[in-house]
Amino acid sequence: MTTVLKLGGSVVTEKDEPETVDEDVLTDVSAAIAAAEPERLVVVHGGGSFGHHHAAAAGVSATEGTDDAAAIREIHAAMGRLNAAVVKALSRRGIAAVPVRPFSLAHRTAEGTTLPADVVETMLEESFVPILHGDVVVHAGKGATILSGDEIVGSLARSLSADRVGLCSGVPGVLDESGDVIDRIGEYDTVADALGGSDATDVTGGMAGKVRSLLELPVPASIFGPGDIRTFLNGGRPGTLIDGDD
Repeated sequence: MTTVLKLGGSVVTEKDEPETVDEDVLTDVSAAIAAAEPERLVVVHGGGSFGHHHAAAAGVSATEGTDDAAAIREIHAAMGRLNAAVVKALSRRGIAAVPVRPFSLAHRTAEGTTLPADVVETMLEESFVPILHGDVVVHAGKGATILSGDEIVGSLARSLSADRVGLCSGVPGVLDESGDVIDRIGEYDTVADALGGSDATDVTGGMAGKVRSLLELPVPASIFGPGDIRTFLNGGRPGTLIDGDD
């Protein structure tokens, strides 16, 4: 069974404090993953207070690019620092975590985004746990743009024929207008009024973007909080189930 797990930037970092890891939460998350002992696990983490602040300062997003090599290096380097922190935390729990840097793998053209999954598949076959992250990637005609962790999740879910997809967010699920967790979403229009942007700097679309992308996946996906990681990895469906075939 192949599982793709996204750790939101708001989960692993203090998102309103530039380049600050939430050490306590990252430690707890790593312990939960280790306790579940999942097979064929791919982890993708967001940018949080590392990538987003640098990208926003450079005016770079998923659609707005830059040809400033210095800005590209700053965004990529910041994400590398966060990736190293996540890999370190997981490895301390005995997880065979290895870094995978999307800038060196992915690219965009007018036809769309290409993220080869062969290297990730080989890592899984060798019992490694690949750790990818949102990143800046070269974009034909635009210099470089942001490839979000959510887009990476979608790409890998398809390429690897993932059996399960989960997004660990800073909230316990998708919330309705009253602040209650929505159990299941089958169509975006049914929750459009309840979805807003991220409270902190985010250049990748916030919760609305996550729901839209997950509805397009060939398998159901779950959005849940950090306390439900082990439940999800053990086969449960915590938080909000996103099922475009519902």
